[in-house]
Amino acid sequence: MTDNPDVPTTQKAFVPLENNPEVMSHLVHQLGLPQTIGFTDVFSIDEPDLLAFVPRPSHALLLVFPVSATYERSRTAEDSSLPEYTGSGPAEPVTWFKQTIRNACGLIGLLHAVSNGESKKHITPGSDLDQLLRDAQNLAPAKRADLLYDSKALESAHADAAKLGDTAAPEAEDSVDLHFVAFLDGRRRGPLARGKLTEDEDALSEAALALGVRRFLKTEADGGNPDLRFSLVSLGPLFD
Repeated sequence: MTDNPDVPTTQKAFVPLENNPEVMSHLVHQLGLPQTIGFTDVFSIDEPDLLAFVPRPSHALLLVFPVSATYERSRTAEDSSLPEYTGSGPAEPVTWFKQTIRNACGLIGLLHAVSNGESKKHITPGSDLDQLLRDAQNLAPAKRADLLYDSKALESAHADAAKLGDTAAPEAEDSVDLHFVAFLDGRRRGPLARGKLTEDEDALSEAALALGVRRFLKTEADGGNPDLRFSLVSLGPLFD
């Protein structure tokens, strides 16, 4: 949701999403996931009693955090040696979307969470999400970003979800110093290979947390950032 240096201010902007399970679940259900799958709050990544409340397996984590100078230095340094990603097609190991809509990092993170891995297997055939991924599969990243930019179904579903939440939503044109990522990030030069998980490890396993959330927190702490606030939701089964 923070200003994206790769997204000119002339590009259209969305109302920022709140990292709230109700908001995110509403959006993925509108787009094409069944009611049996959605988002749940993760209140701790260290306390077993609190982690026990999160339905497993966790297919993906959606993390939102204040963008810091430490994060920007780390992102820029890592990206500087990487080529621009050009992957596409059915053999592509992951589906990655470049963010070209301002304040849409929550949507991009959500799309990364539902377009890859186990949750992708549950997308309702013929739904907006199913059609979007079919249309995106063979497109190069720039054309894939254009597909999202021009999607009326995506824009409508996002606008509807943005009305929900516990706090008043900012205006679409507001600058918000928060950023969403799943295991992929639309502000990077492409997908990054962090490591592999075994068949019995999900997104909340110790290995996954070490490669993801804890790695991010360590980078921030090592960079001298005293503000380690973050919010985390998990995509997985919803129980009555």
